[in-house]
Amino acid sequence: MRVLYLSHGGGPLPVLGEPSHQEMVACLQEIAGKLEKPKAILVVSAHWEEENPTLLSAPHPDLFYDYYGFPEESYRLTYPAAGNPALAAELKTALEEEGFTVGEDRERGFDHGMFIPLKIMYPDADIPVLQLSQLSSLDPEDHIRLGQAIARLETEGLLVIGSGFSFHNMRAFGAGATSEVATMNQTFEAWLKETCTSPELSEAERRDRLINWDEAPYARFCHPREEHLLPLQVCYGAAGRAATEAISLSILGVQSSMYLW
Repeated sequence: MRVLYLSHGGGPLPVLGEPSHQEMVACLQEIAGKLEKPKAILVVSAHWEEENPTLLSAPHPDLFYDYYGFPEESYRLTYPAAGNPALAAELKTALEEEGFTVGEDRERGFDHGMFIPLKIMYPDADIPVLQLSQLSSLDPEDHIRLGQAIARLETEGLLVIGSGFSFHNMRAFGAGATSEVATMNQTFEAWLKETCTSPELSEAERRDRLINWDEAPYARFCHPREEHLLPLQVCYGAAGRAATEAISLSILGVQSSMYLW
């Protein structure tokens, strides 16, 4: 099992050629190029929340264009990946063993937290994909437990992707770069990198920091609402150890990061 937390950028802009996403696109292509091609992909997206963990269990989900105000072409994007009912059944069992009540949704489509990065990484759409919701409680410890359930899976060649954004203050994106915003952004990013990669931390300490992430410097400035950070907690729960690689990059004019296990 390989695990990747990625910052997915602004809506469909990465696949529309928007200049501030060029580094992100190149980064995702590079990651896909160095990983063995997965046989199945599991995505936890910042753009789907349910009271209980819910699986997108349809064999051929449509796309859900869950963004607004973008060019007309962004509503004609395609990504005809198959679903993965067999993996959904296996993960349902694993989640129940972890103590969760599990829902299934056969009507919802893949959201852009899934299909935008995967169009970049695996444009042929020839790998079956399962999407798992986040929890509307936004409890970080429960999201680590989601990852621990994922760690039970025995599916060969599985790539687990937490699709979020390591910085997600929408007002700051719109306000333009200032030295104050840059300082807060970069300070939190440094804390996040240390938390995810430092060999000096025990796993108990790393877990505690990710549970109490909002005590980090400028945490609530960088994440007024934490839905774009929580896929990282899921990834950590699945991996159970320090990330092997941290990638720092600029997206939409702010410092962002990706983590690979």
